Amino acid sequence: MSDSRPHGPNLEECAALLRAGKLCAFPTETVYGLGADATNSDAVLSIYETKGRPRFNPLIVHCANLAMAQRFAVFSPLALQLTVFWPGPLTLVLPQKSDAGLSDLVTAGLFSVAVRIPDHPVALALIRAAGRPLAAPSANPSGKLSPTTAQQVIAGFGGRVPVLDGGPSRSGVESTIIKVDGDKVIQLRAGALPRAEIETVLGTPIGVAGKGASIAAPGMMASHYAPRALLRLDAAQPDEDEAYIAFGHEPPHIRGPSRNLSPNADLREAAHNLFAILHDLDSIGIAKIAVAPIPHHGLGEAINDRLARAAAPR
Repeated sequence: MSDSRPHGPNLEECAALLRAGKLCAFPTETVYGLGADATNSDAVLSIYETKGRPRFNPLIVHCANLAMAQRFAVFSPLALQLTVFWPGPLTLVLPQKSDAGLSDLVTAGLFSVAVRIPDHPVALALIRAAGRPLAAPSANPSGKLSPTTAQQVIAGFGGRVPVLDGGPSRSGVESTIIKVDGDKVIQLRAGALPRAEIETVLGTPIGVAGKGASIAAPGMMASHYAPRALLRLDAAQPDEDEAYIAFGHEPPHIRGPSRNLSPNADLREAAHNLFAILHDLDSIGIAKIAVAPIPHHGLGEAINDRLARAAAPR
């Protein structure tokens, strides 16, 4: 059986690019990231320029292990409790060490830094091979759909960015972002790790940042993750000029294109399929999309967060 993946650079070639201050997209278990050496300001600036990303929107620093993460962030006992989820889709926003050596562009001038250890063998091997922490937002033009395959990265940037292909992303939505501030734990962004699982480990409910909260981490802008089409949410039935994204049961007599996030109403499957389905409908030129109601518990919190930002006025 032939390999249909694009033939891009290998791991050692990508590591060499990163050490030289260049960009390289790479896979994680959540979505593909656009990586650069987090200690090199010129390299990090290239991320912002390539994505068209606002400079006030900070970046996540991807590390190979806890020891690397502790070079850049201060881990309180409470923060260390949460590292039970590493490697995994959890980003911790922690106080930055004064001598961290990170580019100021990574933190957008904040005193905190967002760090995580991705749960993907290719990502971890790349960080180790590069010998650098990697600043990496999602590998897409700013505000657009996050990519879950190498092909989507190539299409999004018109082939201008080297991509290390590691196959489709497993989770399909970005990491959950948690800020640890003293004895307070606040969810800044819902993501691939459900909040309930974090609360189980801590033994207590955690706070959730309000809609008007200042931007302290990626993914907090009101309009984000947007396809070209206009989205209408919580729609039991599509209008005649709309495509439909179902969840579980599909209403009868749908005339336009339709996709189902999960025929079995499985939120994990729905999260995995969300961006892929939106990319698919974008590729066939759909102008309007109606989306079925999604339960708000578990991973539904992250799915609804992405849909709300995708549907926000632009």
